[in-house]
Parts: sequence; C-alpha cells; structure tokens
Amino acid sequence: MTLPISLEFFPPKTPEGAAKLRVTRQSLYALKPDFCSVTFGAGGSTQDGTFGTVGEILAEGVDAASHFSCVGATKATVREQLGILQKMGVRRLVALRGDLPSGYGAGGEFHYASDLVAFIRAETGDTFHIEVASYPEIHPQAKSADADLQAYVTKVKAGANSSITQYFFNSDAYFRFVDDAARLGADVPVVPGIMPITSSTQLMRFSDACGAEIPRWIRLRLQAFGDDVDSIKSFGLDVITDLCDQLRTAGVPGIHFYTMNQAAATTEIVRRLQLA
Repeated sequence: MTLPISLEFFPPKTPEGAAKLRVTRQSLYALKPDFCSVTFGAGGSTQDGTFGTVGEILAEGVDAASHFSCVGATKATVREQLGILQKMGVRRLVALRGDLPSGYGAGGEFHYASDLVAFIRAETGDTFHIEVASYPEIHPQAKSADADLQAYVTKVKAGANSSITQYFFNSDAYFRFVDDAARLGADVPVVPGIMPITSSTQLMRFSDACGAEIPRWIRLRLQAFGDDVDSIKSFGLDVITDLCDQLRTAGVPGIHFYTMNQAAATTEIVRRLQLA
C-alpha cells in the first residue's frame, strides 16, 4: 500500500552543517517524498537560512514548503516575504504563530496563526497550499483541551488546506483529535508527524519542551538501555515502525517525518514499511 511521505529539515547554522544536509537530502530523496519542509526560527531569526535551504531543495527538483512564522511580524513584512517566496516558486507554506522568545511581549500585528492564514489567503488567494500545526495531545500553552481544539478549527476555517501534527507515540490521541476536529467542521487532511527515536536524552528534552507525551513503557525501556546507543536505535525503529503501520492501516493521508537532518532512521522506517 502506497502512502505519501514528507520530510522536515531545519536550516543549518554553519557551512559544514549546510554541506552535511545536502548529502542527507540526496540520500532521503530516494524515498520519493511529496515535499520537504524547512523550519523557521522565532522572530524570523532564521528566515535567511530557511529561504536559502528551501531554494536549494527546489533547485534539486523536489517540492519545498517553507515554514512561515508570524511572531513579531507586521503585515508589510509578511507581504514582502510572501512575494519573495512566490518569486522563488514556493507553492506550499506551513503557517505558524511561532515560539515566543523568552521575555518577549505580544508584539507584531498577528496574534494567532489563524490571523496569518487569513492574511495569506486575502493577499495571495489560492497561490499557496497552506499547512497548519495540530496538537493531538494539546498545545503546551493552551488554556484547555477545548480551547486548543477551537484554535485549530479557527485556523482551518481561516483557509488552511491541511495540517501536520506535533509528533506523538499514542495513536489513540491522533484518532480522537481527527474525529473531534471533523465534528466541529474542520475536516481537512491531518497528516501525522513522526519523530524517529535515535537518542534517549534528545527525545526527553524535546518532548518536555513541546508537550509530547512519552508513554511510560517507552520511557522506562529507554532509561533501561542507559548509554547503549545501538539498543536505543533498534528499539526506536521497532516502536516507530509499528506506530506508522497502525496509522497506515487506519488510512491516514500521509506521514511527515521530523528527520532532525539525519537520514538513517527515516530511511530504515520507510524501508520496513515498504513505502519507497
């Protein structure tokens, strides 16, 4: 059974990192991704890196999606950036509010991602396929589960075409979120975001920061492996392949891999699933 896949990268901060990512991308292109997305820093801190990496991916013959954050942005700056992306040939955006830097006030003319989605639609019509973020286990800054779900519905009704979820390990959370959103009229495709497990400490740190729940049995197994990197990677491949298989069997619209600019784990998961 074929299933569309997409890949996420972050913009490198050094020439060495950029060279390494080019090699990683060439390896991952063998998986025939529908598109590759590139993340965007808070307050536009990595805009140049994002646009530069997006431009490279397009030049390599692969569809590229730029993350687009509105923290601290004005309508004028967003309008200018949209013009740049259009000229580059970008046709897909991942529209986000973005993370608020420490000590940062509200700022800017966009308070929510839904404001950004509505503005992009008003300015550019159907030029862009707009992805938004979704949180099956609830955004860590949400006031409540209902408030978070309503915020998502508002983004969809503002003009989003589809969404990519925060990564998760509990498929029930994903299925419930999709059902709840559809019941409120937000029935666009919800693509599960998948984080390969390659490092125990990295996973714990990321998950604590973004509110992703690591099931107790996974956390305890990872802790039991200690510094045994090979066992962690082997266990991680088994867990994530099984999760992806559950999602595929249930008929998800695609799978989005958070590659962390690495090729090996994503490649092996896709090979095991026989998706490429």
